[in-house]
Amino acid sequence: MNKVLCVALAIVFLSLTGCATILTDKTTKVNVTTSNGKAATVNIKGTNYQVPGIINIPKSKDDLVLKTSGECEGQAFSASKIEPTFWINIISGGAFGSTTDLASDKMWKYDDNMDIKCK
Repeated sequence: MNKVLCVALAIVFLSLTGCATILTDKTTKVNVTTSNGKAATVNIKGTNYQVPGIINIPKSKDDLVLKTSGECEGQAFSASKIEPTFWINIISGGAFGSTTDLASDKMWKYDDNMDIKCK
């Protein structure tokens, strides 16, 4: 009887967790380049990042617009996309886990590479 109870509790616990919440970071690593190869500053939600380079951008359901200042003034756009691990919950029937992923914003990601077209 104890084995059955342990298995049942494990199934309940796993159905309440979100795959993307467990398996992914709260940021997306994005390789940002500039069309002229020169340095620029990007401000995302109050945090400045120096590009070109790889930056960790907090995940969000909002689309991402990078506007730069410095030797490269321009912008780049990335639509917010669903993290592939999120679909594991849907396929396995984990409605509660999917809700967890949605609430934590970990179900979203951005493009891996973005190029800012300098003016």
